[in-house]
Amino acid sequence: MNSVTFHSSLAGPLAAFVRYKQALNRKYKTEAMALRLLDRYLSEHNVEGWRSIDTALVEEFLASRPRLQPRSYNDMLGVLHLFFGWAVTQRFIQVNPETGIPRRATTKRIPYILGLAEVRRLLSLALALPDNCGTVGRGLVYETIFALLYGLGLRVGEVIRLTVGDVDLARDILFIRHTKFNKDRMVPMGPRLATRFRSYLEQINRRMEQPEVPVFSLMRGHPIHPATISGVFHRLVPKLQLHLPPGVAAPRLHDLRHAFAVSTLLRWYREGINPNCRLMHLAVFMGHVDPNATAVYLTITDDLLREADQRFRALAPKGGAE
Repeated sequence: MNSVTFHSSLAGPLAAFVRYKQALNRKYKTEAMALRLLDRYLSEHNVEGWRSIDTALVEEFLASRPRLQPRSYNDMLGVLHLFFGWAVTQRFIQVNPETGIPRRATTKRIPYILGLAEVRRLLSLALALPDNCGTVGRGLVYETIFALLYGLGLRVGEVIRLTVGDVDLARDILFIRHTKFNKDRMVPMGPRLATRFRSYLEQINRRMEQPEVPVFSLMRGHPIHPATISGVFHRLVPKLQLHLPPGVAAPRLHDLRHAFAVSTLLRWYREGINPNCRLMHLAVFMGHVDPNATAVYLTITDDLLREADQRFRALAPKGGAE
């Protein structure tokens, strides 16, 4: 349930809108916090209900919340547009007062896609991490976390929330619960990854009769924080001695998910499978509600270009016009 409370003259409609979104199986936490900023602005400026809401007021609110990054500004713009659009359907107002133009992103981060050999080096470096501050099996924990992020394309939040009860070793399946968009899904593991994961559970002494125990924990049975995992990843990346092409950003932890998507597409090309026929499968596997969200992860690499070129040459008519 939403823990954000509203206090302005629009408190009731704002809360009703958030409940409406959550009823559609959306967590809507970040968006609710954005609406809380609007609520605070309305309270501070003594805005007295819907009659005072117009385009000028919305523009003044946006100006009071300066956002340098286009994405941040556009996200706020989108939340406002949806809320006021909903208000129109509820007949609170007649016209949507949000008429802003989204900002164009002049630069876009190009992720570095780790290859299989580089991921293997990363796993070796992780496994060699020493224990510290009373931790046990620190290297094995991080090696297995990075293996799941790359091998299954999981989000880091999905990995750290895994409990022993979410693991089905009989069918080599992980149950991913309450993830983004408040969805649950089952993710099958391949034979090699399943063997690695089973070995991890045995070495780390995770008893399968205790379903509530976190799979990944270093101290006192508490799951590891995502920022801690990200910090370890960023300390290991320089040791990989990667060559970053111009304009390509250094790897982030989330780029392991990018690497999974790209390696899956590359494998389909090499196996002669039409990726267009499988994109929905990949979207479901990665926990997306829309294949367009999956397409964001499909960064074009040299390997993909070569495979696509070979596919085109094999299908193109022979002896065509020069």
